[in-house]
Amino acid sequence: MKEIAPRIVIDKNTRFGRPVIKGTRIPVDLILGKLSGGMSFEELMEEYEVSREDILAALRYAAQVISHEEIKVM
Repeated sequence: MKEIAPRIVIDKNTRFGRPVIKGTRIPVDLILGKLSGGMSFEELMEEYEVSREDILAALRYAAQVISHEEIKVM
């Protein structure tokens, strides 16, 4: 297991190496998808047993990844 950002880890044996919340099998993209679909922090925390800090870590990680994304206009 390797921590790639605070509270975010990858492990080839967990969710095929996708980034997950540390100590869970909850993928970062699931958290983002649920938030974008209108789920509240409180609903996420209850449904998936994650903390507010875990949700914020997922958002920070996504922002960090997107900030390094390079888009080429053709």
